[in-house]
Order: sequence, then structure tokens, then C-alpha cells
Amino acid sequence: SVTLPSEAVSALIDVLGQIANGSAVTIVPMNAEVTTQQAADFLNVSRPFLIGQLDARASPYRKVGTHRRVRMSDLLAYKERDDAERRAIADELSAEAQKLGLGY
Repeated sequence: SVTLPSEAVSALIDVLGQIANGSAVTIVPMNAEVTTQQAADFLNVSRPFLIGQLDARASPYRKVGTHRRVRMSDLLAYKERDDAERRAIADELSAEAQKLGLGY
């Protein structure tokens, strides 16, 4: 018998649900640092695009020698901001299409 905090039980239920649906699951600590390739794969973008975003200060990173490292928590915050921005633009375009009677 093992006693688990309620947060751990909720996380396990989510993970097991994803696995049951056939999704791959990776558990990464929030303070873990990932390479630019790992970050690009997570965001489903190209590595050069991600490096351009990092250089434009879209998300914090640090350099280890000549290599960039991105904290997972910063990567998730960037993704949330980007997703929210995309949703807002899509909502705006949808409202404009409805206003113009384009049938969307």
C-alpha cells in the first residue's frame, strides 16, 4: 500500500488516460533544460524557426558554450502565449468573416 498526494493521483489518471488513447507520454520536470531540437520537436516547429524566436527574445534561454538550453517551464509559458495569440487571431478572423457574411 502506498499513500499518494491527490495531485499525484490526478496526474497519474491523466497519464494513464493518454496512454489508453494511444498517445505517447513523456514526463519532464518543469525546471529541466532541453536542447533547441527537443524544444522545437515539442512545439512542432523547425529548429531554425525556434532559434530565431529565441534570438528575438520570445522566450528566455541560456547558453552552455555555444549551445542554447531552454527551461521546460519557459517553453510551456511560450507555448501558452503563442496558443492564446493564435486563438485570438482566429476568433478575430472568424468574427470578420461572419460580419462580411462569408458563411464561415
